[in-house]
Amino acid sequence: MFRVLFFITFLSFSVFVNAQPTWIRINQLGYLPDDVKVAVLVTKEMLGAEHFSLLDAGNNQEVYKGTCKIYNAYGPFENCWRLNFSDFNKSGSYYLKVGNVISPVFKIANNIYEGSADFILKYMRQQRSGYNPFLKDSCHRQDGFIVYHKNKSKDSTFTDVSGGWHDASDYLQYLPTSANATYQMMFAYTQHPESFSDRYDAWGNEGANNIPDVIDEAKWGLDWLVKMNPRKGEYYNQLGDDRDHSGLRLPTKDSVKYSSNKGLARPVYFITGQSQGEKYKNKTKGVASSVGKFASAFALGAVVMKRFYPTFADSLVSKAVAAYEYGRTYPGNTQTLSVKAPYIYAEDNYADDMELAALSLYQLSGEKRYLTDGLIYARIEPVTPWMGADSANHYQWYPFVNLGHYLGAKLDKKHSSEYISFMKRGIDRVVARGANNPFLIGVPFIWCSNNLVVGMLTQMSLYKQLTDDHQYDEQEAALRDWLLGCNSWGTSMICDLPENAISPKDPHSAFTHLYKYKISGGL
Repeated sequence: MFRVLFFITFLSFSVFVNAQPTWIRINQLGYLPDDVKVAVLVTKEMLGAEHFSLLDAGNNQEVYKGTCKIYNAYGPFENCWRLNFSDFNKSGSYYLKVGNVISPVFKIANNIYEGSADFILKYMRQQRSGYNPFLKDSCHRQDGFIVYHKNKSKDSTFTDVSGGWHDASDYLQYLPTSANATYQMMFAYTQHPESFSDRYDAWGNEGANNIPDVIDEAKWGLDWLVKMNPRKGEYYNQLGDDRDHSGLRLPTKDSVKYSSNKGLARPVYFITGQSQGEKYKNKTKGVASSVGKFASAFALGAVVMKRFYPTFADSLVSKAVAAYEYGRTYPGNTQTLSVKAPYIYAEDNYADDMELAALSLYQLSGEKRYLTDGLIYARIEPVTPWMGADSANHYQWYPFVNLGHYLGAKLDKKHSSEYISFMKRGIDRVVARGANNPFLIGVPFIWCSNNLVVGMLTQMSLYKQLTDDHQYDEQEAALRDWLLGCNSWGTSMICDLPENAISPKDPHSAFTHLYKYKISGGL
């Protein structure tokens, strides 16, 4: 699963290690002067707290005093308070104090997020397959041999699908996550092109090439998607399977063999629209969830890549249309498959993927039929089902945010308010679920919960952009701050961001476990 945050506008953070069982959790990256600024005081013992002080770190003088807002017990904490100092907006370095408890020093400044968008791309480059610029070496060049092809004579034959990104610390590669990552990077660029610089070339090696690095990375993803859709009606969903899970090793030292006569080639699984697997059957019922992701990535790629790779961009138009029509013909969800254990991306929905595909095609072509289709799909799933839920199966409602609603609100003026209402309903459910805890965290704590945080954070920001409605500002800031340290554990959820604060030091990664390599930017 990709542990990457693409919407860089929202970063911030906090934490403190203390000899007593009481902590002030902060956004370790800092706070913007005019933004919502809140820290959270938590304790494992009974404690009274009424007021807090904000002190200048240079002279230890109090510059602001506020009231602690108490919350009920939460997790291991007997008492919790929110410390809101949003009214203070002078730039500088500060710390918070409640009684004898102090926070780490943090900044209030306009430049705290500078470079954070590019920083996160470090992880994407490190995850590259085919050629890995972090290791300066090639890997997985023999991929792959076909499984489940509709033309049985092509089963076990070679098709070139080398490239793309490895999944996480294993080396499986999935179309759903890769297509979504590709789309979100391009979408982030269209929203904030000024946030991205050019320090790396197309191969991910140091050296500018007059193309923003986020575009280089998205192009790497698109190139792989093209290989996974080599011709009309031929789509692949997965490269490798859980036989990969044979111990930690670097991708350049991968020696797993899937077949006695295929060398190091890995299986690439054809999208049939039907249940696949042997001992562990998935619950695939159609193709639309995956081919819809192909279509949206190709459609946005045709727009975004036009400036940088015009011929390539033009070639994506027909592929986007063909993928979308294939999804309309065979609706339903496609799930991944496993061999050794029931480790399946159990995606159950597809309307969100087809909605985004339809509206991306409308953005590309201006054809009204796509606008009509987009609304039909939006009404099938107005709210992504995890929003407000207590649990979900692994990747059951993927992707975790439906950017189609945002596009519909922007592009369909007649029905803009309806799309906005869909976004608001999802936000309200998550806000309500988190209203009674000090971190205002309303996502279910499941595998990939931080991805849900990012999804909701994105939806809140886009909703505010569309409506200029600021009623969720504090909840939006709380989600951002959660990722950057203002959480129960007091650690950033993004490796090495910021580099001088508390962030994961022993993530589940062969890079760190075997060689102490950092996986900077991983979520």
